[in-house]
Amino acid sequence: MSSRLRFRRLLGQWIRRARRYANEVATVGPSDAYADKFHYFGDRAALMAPQGVIYNERYLSIGDETLIGPNVCLTAGISGDQKMLSSPVVSIGSKCIIGRGSHIIGHWSIVLGDEIQTGPYVYITDQNHSYEDPDHAVGWQTPIELAVNIGSGSWLGANVVILPGTTLGRNTVVAAGAVVRGTFPDHVVLGGIPAKVLRHYSPAGGWQSGAPS
Repeated sequence: MSSRLRFRRLLGQWIRRARRYANEVATVGPSDAYADKFHYFGDRAALMAPQGVIYNERYLSIGDETLIGPNVCLTAGISGDQKMLSSPVVSIGSKCIIGRGSHIIGHWSIVLGDEIQTGPYVYITDQNHSYEDPDHAVGWQTPIELAVNIGSGSWLGANVVILPGTTLGRNTVVAAGAVVRGTFPDHVVLGGIPAKVLRHYSPAGGWQSGAPS
């Protein structure tokens, strides 16, 4: 092995170790001063490093024992100094796991119950632009805000999109890549674009195909 290759391997090993150490140190826990900025930062909760974009922390609530994965974006409003009309704007319950690269973008009310898990790159928002005037750029038209509620015990697969006005019942499974809007009952499996009920659980008949009658 050449000295150049040996040096490269040793340097790479050192950089990987340094990066792991830096991420461990940069992970935010309830005892860190930064945690005091949040509306609530729960006991044994953690924001894994590297963190994504996070601002308006005073309107963000993270429950006890909840783990927020690396590169997750958590925001309230459009800037860190915006005064919001409700508090908290984003509320994540206890014992949740939010997958890496996910975005939870709140403007009015996003509530995640307890023991919810998401795959990577899930997108949840309570605001979307309207399209009332076809002659004006969509991005400049007045946004519409509708509350989002995700029932406790639910699982959202990778790349799921939760749109404004969505309410999911308890113990709901959302298949990877689904785009969800609407109100759905407890104990269902959703999938597709737009998402629909693929299976539901009946106490009398167990798991059955399609939506409950």
